[in-house]
Amino acid sequence: MVDTRHLHKFPLRKHNNSQIKLRTKISPSKLKNSPKGGLVALLILLFFLSFQSSAQVDLIPKPYQVLKQAGPFKLNARTRIIFDSETKKAALLLQSEIKKDLGLDLDVDGPIGDNFSIDNSIIVGKTEGNQGHEEKYSIQVTSPFVSLYASSNSGLSRGISSLRQLYLFNKNPGVIPAFSIVDEPRFSHRGLLLDCSRHFFSVATVKKYIDLLAFYKMNVLHWHLTEDQGWRIEIDKYPKLTEIGAWRTEKDGSLYGGFYTKQEIREVVAFAATRGVTVIPEIELPGHSQAAIAAYPNLSCTGEQVEVVNDWGVFKEIYCAGNDSVFTFLEDVLTEVMELFPSKYIHIGGDEAPKFRWEHCDKCQKRIADQGLKDEHELQSYFITRIEKFLNANGRELIGWDEILEGGLSPNASVQSWRGMEHGKHAAEMKHNVVMSPTSHCYLDYGLEAINLERVYSFNPIPEGLEKEFEQYILGAEVNMWTEHVPNDSVLDSRVFPRLIAMAEVLWTGPYFREASAKQNQGEYQDFYNRLQSHYPVLENMGVKYGLEAEPITVKTFVRKDKTYVEVIPGLPILTLEYSLGDGLAYPYKKPFLLERSTLLEVMAFKNSDIYGDVFKIDLIHHKALGKQPTYTNTYSSYYPAGGDLGLVDGLIGTLNFRDGHWQGFAGEDLCVKIDLGKPSVVTSLKMNFYEYPNAWIMLPKSVGLQVSTDGKIWQDVEVELIKGEPETHPSEKQIIHSEIAIRYSEPIRYIKVLAENYGSLPAWHEAAGSDAWIFIDEIVVQ
Repeated sequence: MVDTRHLHKFPLRKHNNSQIKLRTKISPSKLKNSPKGGLVALLILLFFLSFQSSAQVDLIPKPYQVLKQAGPFKLNARTRIIFDSETKKAALLLQSEIKKDLGLDLDVDGPIGDNFSIDNSIIVGKTEGNQGHEEKYSIQVTSPFVSLYASSNSGLSRGISSLRQLYLFNKNPGVIPAFSIVDEPRFSHRGLLLDCSRHFFSVATVKKYIDLLAFYKMNVLHWHLTEDQGWRIEIDKYPKLTEIGAWRTEKDGSLYGGFYTKQEIREVVAFAATRGVTVIPEIELPGHSQAAIAAYPNLSCTGEQVEVVNDWGVFKEIYCAGNDSVFTFLEDVLTEVMELFPSKYIHIGGDEAPKFRWEHCDKCQKRIADQGLKDEHELQSYFITRIEKFLNANGRELIGWDEILEGGLSPNASVQSWRGMEHGKHAAEMKHNVVMSPTSHCYLDYGLEAINLERVYSFNPIPEGLEKEFEQYILGAEVNMWTEHVPNDSVLDSRVFPRLIAMAEVLWTGPYFREASAKQNQGEYQDFYNRLQSHYPVLENMGVKYGLEAEPITVKTFVRKDKTYVEVIPGLPILTLEYSLGDGLAYPYKKPFLLERSTLLEVMAFKNSDIYGDVFKIDLIHHKALGKQPTYTNTYSSYYPAGGDLGLVDGLIGTLNFRDGHWQGFAGEDLCVKIDLGKPSVVTSLKMNFYEYPNAWIMLPKSVGLQVSTDGKIWQDVEVELIKGEPETHPSEKQIIHSEIAIRYSEPIRYIKVLAENYGSLPAWHEAAGSDAWIFIDEIVVQ
């Protein structure tokens, strides 16, 4: 029975969007500096004074060493920033950040000499030599002065980020708590991929994200600039790339697009360099290139005119590998790209390149024969290697997605591993540099039901089983923000934050989880989570519309003594829950309840008395097969298990989000599942739901069969009607196909068998023609 005490209308409370705002403005005084005499030697003496005690501060990433001292230091209008002969740029950056954060316009003096007073000053200095990582820095905060030292400009940038956090998170703005910090990163490559091709983002937004990366000590912006849906970089030699390739006609007839001029790109690159962030451009090849082919059709295998794509997915129009003019085009493009981006790496993509066109292209087949290649995979390796030789000849290095391993890895290439950890592990064992970006932890376009804050924090870039000698080849990792479904800045912010902050700490401080116990791991995450809470008001003041930390609510069912119970699980331990069962009344959720009837379940989560997320809704279905153990002929995919063997009889109905955890997927295989109802029962109907979304390779079954039996030995076929036939177009919309079958069988039924024939290879009209199709099925409802 449901606890009916404390009933009230659902939901009881409304959204409270108000958050604590930091007071971040200090009116600068008109008082002028009046430096006193002093020697810089005093700075060196004070720096090596004994530390008083260790301390906890809310810095993210967590520094390597933090020790509390006597203090604090109070910023005011007379505070000066002092630089030495090599640190003026860093001093000016600190000046601009303090003005932006606190409204104080401090004087900058230097270079340091004996006539300088260090009283009421921030000293920005360069250490001699390179002791440790180039981004290593040290900070000393005392009452008279603050010192920041590093051996490189990037190290000084990291120290500036720590100083900003120290004064921004203080209850008294402009007061820097007295700490000594010695810090350096665990991984050298700490990045964010920002896809500006599927949706275009302004220069202002790109700069905002560079600022945020620097604030959290990330050092790479991986700028995804070309795609099927838009070419975003100006190339002088090929003006049609932006005249045509930068614009697509949307399904409603509107024109969408944009591109970055060379001047804008130079501006972004310089802005990033000042903050110690490297911008790595990505120019996709040989696949994901339809926007370029729309501008210059001769780059394709067919030479036919195509349009810039206005949909999402993988498309078969790719650069022709048998056409030498394609390589001339790409070398010309990359020459202009290298003039704009001084980065060591140029990213060439290399992922998701369907071989359909190459398989049917005489020029590509001739290239395979002439080069003595085995197949189209080796042709892709030839393509990548040829581009790599050009980049190497120009002093650059190639990095690409892990598909560049297929057919043989080019000699000096680095690999960005996205299809799990194994490809990265394999590349590292071959002594190639690796950046990890597995979909399991690093894809921020995935919802919180797949990758929440804690899951990101649990990431270890070092693959399990990798020998110690090869760990040096794991440079670090990136979180990827693909923007198919991210049309504006607000959605972008909510997808990236706060999850990027978790990755920032993982990559800077290093994963705690490699050899630690589960209890230690949980303690580290809780410490991080506690520190994160003070960052939200600062993010809000920075104009970041951050999202949630976890999916607020997960609903599961379980079977106990042949009865099915509904369990509502909060996404965070601190959340409280209220639920409704279709009667408009709210019940405080305390424990699992019995599923006794079909109804709509609505749940609301609260964090500190404020609503956390939206109302969660799911249909609960009570039926004869509920909780009955199925048996499978073919195993469902581990990526889409729908809760395991009971996923098709758990009483929970999947939604249009096929990643909601309720759809069971079969890749390239038929579905055959048998359900034992436990005892003979009168059955009048059976309902099934199938999912169709060709863009994601999810197709309706070719045929569906249903058999029933009283004893599990003799089976009778039941006619099933479902949408059949070869689709004539490329449906782009997601849809759920409901199938209800009337069962006219004179005897009670105990066993039911559902068979669904997989579509097989995707058809010729499909952009991924030849790839295996998926079957997605949800609840088998027996009435």
